[in-house]
Amino acid sequence: MDETRDQSGSVRQETPPMTGSADVDADGDPEPRPGEASETKLSHRIDLPVAGTSVGILAAFVALALIIPDTMSSWVGTAFTACANIFGMYWQILLLATFLVALVLIFTPWAKARLGNQARPDFKRFSWVAMIMMTLLAAGGVFWAAAEPMYHYATTPPYFTDDGGSAVDAVAAALATSFIDWGFLAWAILGSLGAIVMMRAAEKGMPLRPRSLLYPVLGKRAATGPIAAIVDVVCIISVAAGTIGPVGFLGMQVSYGLHSLFGIPDVYGVQLVVIAVLTAIAGVSVFSGVSRGIRFLSSANVWIALALMAAVLALGSAWFVIKSYFSGFALYMTDFFSMTLYRGDTEWLSGWTVFFFGWFLGYAPLMAIFVARISKGRTVRDLLISTTVLPPIATTFWFAVLGGTGIFLEQKSAGSISGPLSDGGLPAAVMAISDNLPLSLIISIGFLILTMTFVATTTDSMSFAMSQSCMTSGEPSPKLRATWALLIGVTAAVLISLGDGGVDALQSAIVITAVPVGFVMLPSLFAAPVYVRQMAKEQNLV
Repeated sequence: MDETRDQSGSVRQETPPMTGSADVDADGDPEPRPGEASETKLSHRIDLPVAGTSVGILAAFVALALIIPDTMSSWVGTAFTACANIFGMYWQILLLATFLVALVLIFTPWAKARLGNQARPDFKRFSWVAMIMMTLLAAGGVFWAAAEPMYHYATTPPYFTDDGGSAVDAVAAALATSFIDWGFLAWAILGSLGAIVMMRAAEKGMPLRPRSLLYPVLGKRAATGPIAAIVDVVCIISVAAGTIGPVGFLGMQVSYGLHSLFGIPDVYGVQLVVIAVLTAIAGVSVFSGVSRGIRFLSSANVWIALALMAAVLALGSAWFVIKSYFSGFALYMTDFFSMTLYRGDTEWLSGWTVFFFGWFLGYAPLMAIFVARISKGRTVRDLLISTTVLPPIATTFWFAVLGGTGIFLEQKSAGSISGPLSDGGLPAAVMAISDNLPLSLIISIGFLILTMTFVATTTDSMSFAMSQSCMTSGEPSPKLRATWALLIGVTAAVLISLGDGGVDALQSAIVITAVPVGFVMLPSLFAAPVYVRQMAKEQNLV
């Protein structure tokens, strides 16, 4: 281990990068080491079977969706229902256990250990947290935040009605249910324990790929063989489905918004243009490197979101939102365990909580790769607080601002938000909220811009993670990352030609792929505390 320690035991010099095969430049892009053959072809470092199989499965899915859309939708729907019913409880327990383990680790003395054998972080705290938050929140940060609380307000979730009636405030119940879906558990599975295991495995010479999550069980054998390849392919397909879906929704949402604001026809051609612009933004970001592209987009997202939150609070009812947030969060906390483990209405759960848990679980392995890539030099406590505590609090407040304002406007004028939501679906909710506020044109344009930059961030960061999952060594080139970003955009464009059905089928498919991913993430639950303790001992912290 190439490191020196001062008298306190702190690491002063870092070991070679986690990927173990190439140094990185200031932008986080690979550079050959002195003495290495700089002409080494990228194709020699790409795992062609994994990359080819992943692209082939996506292509087959799209082809079947185009050729036999109704049959394909029926197959996916049947498999989705079966997976949600059989594995839903397991996912609920797994996410809850992951959160609890992460929470306990924060308060241990081991949490002072630094990750990646690096003395200083690569990114400043604001940029680092922004990159973590925007990568996930982008998946539905605008349209779900506006729509889900309104759905639960219009129809009280069965958890609160199973006893034949409930005295719980409808607004608090709507927000608390949304918080269960997007709160602590969602964030805990995305980059906390998994990222710790990923970094520890990388320190031991394992690749920065999903297969390394099996290192606690298989050791170095996890690096090769058919099981390793299957794990990589399943995880790539899972996150591809979870990313392509929001891109498709984006095309529909922005097209709907342009029609509402400027009368531009809400047609497939406009949706294609939106997706092309989004893909171009992600492509420019890809070629800027991780340190510039994703960091810039994430920071911009934060500032735009803060400005929009302030505007919505000022133009709507700040008092109603704040009061509703605290009442909803209090209900979320008091009923946290019973709401998390609720199994009373499995049909409802498969459309809401279990669906979201499966979605986030599908993201987890590649989010672990991305978080590990940007978190070297951070302490374990930094990582856990910044993935498990701070983002969920910010996310729940964001949901309260958008969703709570929608409920406030609905109370003032019945049907003003629920009507468009019922008629136009998810894309209509945020536009209806904007339309019922002063300065509606400015607010609407702001949300359209934020939606695009949100999803561009996810496309960029997940194209990095998918590309990294296809590498036998080193980090992926910008060209490979841009190829995955382009594939995401093209697939979304093809699927939305089928209308909502194509994108919905892909969204349901992520829950199916979450079944094996759920078992890939299981070793992290037990291994992360062991590895954190080992790191603390190695760094003379305990």
